[in-house]
Amino acid sequence: MARATTPARPPGRPRAGIDAEVYAATLSTIHELGYTRATVDRIAAAAGVAKTTIYRRWPSKGALITACLVDAFGPIPLNQSDSPAQVLESGFRLAAAKIGEPGVGAAFAGVFTDAMSDPELRHVLSTQLQDPYRIVLEEALGESTQRILFFIDVTIGALLHRMGMTGEPMVEEDVDALMRMILRELG
Repeated sequence: MARATTPARPPGRPRAGIDAEVYAATLSTIHELGYTRATVDRIAAAAGVAKTTIYRRWPSKGALITACLVDAFGPIPLNQSDSPAQVLESGFRLAAAKIGEPGVGAAFAGVFTDAMSDPELRHVLSTQLQDPYRIVLEEALGESTQRILFFIDVTIGALLHRMGMTGEPMVEEDVDALMRMILRELG
């Protein structure tokens, strides 16, 4: 009687690293085609996965883009000895650098625009991308939510505006000037 054997691994493509592949494909597709033309079908093809693989992980293009941005930005680099101003500056400089990376600024601007008319996406974007940074900044700066949101609005808004208007990230000297303005306001 033949003995049943179990396969060494489940059938199909190994899943380790699939998120990273999809994120890379998402950013490169957005960089090449623009946010609107970077459909889930095109992203799946670029990642070498089925569209269903993407929809099993992310229920919409907006959720995928938000997860991709969360991955791209990562946490604010912090040291225990950082002053409140250093925490704010670290977060801002991280945002400035990331928004300038291929596909990131366009992904951010595109999902932000979609969120304006989609309350569900706005909630996902706010809770998954903005809130982790907002909370870190509130704790480090000892400022109210409203005040931290103001700092986020001014910095991210300026960075995205520059990218949208020129197609280029904000130059370092302008990042420095904007940072000085914010730090003066922080007082």
